[in-house]
Amino acid sequence: MTETTRSSADGAPGASDARAVVVTGMGATTPLGGDVASTWEAALAGRSGARPLTQPWVEDYSLPVTFAGSLAVPANEVLARHETKRLDLSAQYALIAGREAWTQAGTPQVDGQRLGVVVGTGIGGITTLINAQDTLRDKGPRRVLPLTVPMLMANGAAGALSIELGARAGAHSPASACATGAEAIAQGAEMIRTGRADVVVAGGTEAAIMALPIAAFASMHALSQRNDEPGTASRPYDVTRDGFVLGEGAGILVLESAAHAAARGAQVLGAIAGAGITSDAHHIAAPDPEGLGATRAMRLALEQAGATPGDVVHVNAHATSTPVGDVAEVVALRAALGADLDQVAVSATKSMTGHLLGGAGALESIFCLKALAEGLAPPTINVTELDPRVDLDVVLDEPRKLVTGPDAVALNNSFGFGGHNAALALVGPA
Repeated sequence: MTETTRSSADGAPGASDARAVVVTGMGATTPLGGDVASTWEAALAGRSGARPLTQPWVEDYSLPVTFAGSLAVPANEVLARHETKRLDLSAQYALIAGREAWTQAGTPQVDGQRLGVVVGTGIGGITTLINAQDTLRDKGPRRVLPLTVPMLMANGAAGALSIELGARAGAHSPASACATGAEAIAQGAEMIRTGRADVVVAGGTEAAIMALPIAAFASMHALSQRNDEPGTASRPYDVTRDGFVLGEGAGILVLESAAHAAARGAQVLGAIAGAGITSDAHHIAAPDPEGLGATRAMRLALEQAGATPGDVVHVNAHATSTPVGDVAEVVALRAALGADLDQVAVSATKSMTGHLLGGAGALESIFCLKALAEGLAPPTINVTELDPRVDLDVVLDEPRKLVTGPDAVALNNSFGFGGHNAALALVGPA
């Protein structure tokens, strides 16, 4: 990194800058585990979270895809009954992850007017919406729950967390499809850098494992249909990849200004050194094949971090396991990092978690921070024959040691329908 990352004189977001954005808490609930520790352990072990669906609607609608990455620990095993009755699943997942992150951060004592929440979702409370429509059709309007609208709102998760924590600096809910989780973290970091807040709880959540989303994604040929082999269905970069595996869950980070964290003696888990947000303006679902917007996002993230391509040691790629999307990201990575890409360990963790849509970028930011802290890049599983167009150093099957240091950067890429691109440059603990 350049010297600008270590001085606040020019506003650069370095680790010693009073307004640098550090991470003091992380929480998750995923197809691999009910918290960060179990999720990370399963990821390092190369376990898949994809499993057959047992809900009756799979057969009722003769769905062409009969598996998904369902939560390893159902929300109703963690939350109180009154919480599961009043919140959509997407908000429940965010609450579980948010509480874990807040606890790890040491339950910061912060003025509510200096505390913000930025938690987004790609689809929102679709479980509530579909169930309410079924109730209206089968039982009539009087049986529709009075909390239906607050539950189905896309900002429901952000609202629930802000109420729980007393966050009054702003509660925001970006919706940028599969870039949502990363974009929420970028927005939370910006709240701190501009002085709006000292602490921000940020991340993404998704709960869309329902018949309609599965049917719709399958109709556009986005989902893998390896019904007989769910555990091997998500296979980024493999020549036989045929689509992503729908996942669910949430990832939440507690972000703080470096000054606030230092003043209370908080343990720093890493930092959000830079963020780049762009849009393709190309197609509502397909990525720009030249990866121009994704390239710019990565370059902007590194620029804000005061880093160079040579500082990047690890990339957690978006890599959903779609034939077109995986290659477009490779093109963008090569354009953004050039020859330095050859020295970068690339992981595609959706091979294990499936695609958490709006929650993916947040969970994968956690993976990046864990990778930097432990010096281990998680594996990419299910690659039996690497696509020759993928000229990356992909971490296959087993974790790989990373050479880390104060200048080491991990990039987290998240791209979404609508042409949304978000790249985060993360650094490990000092």
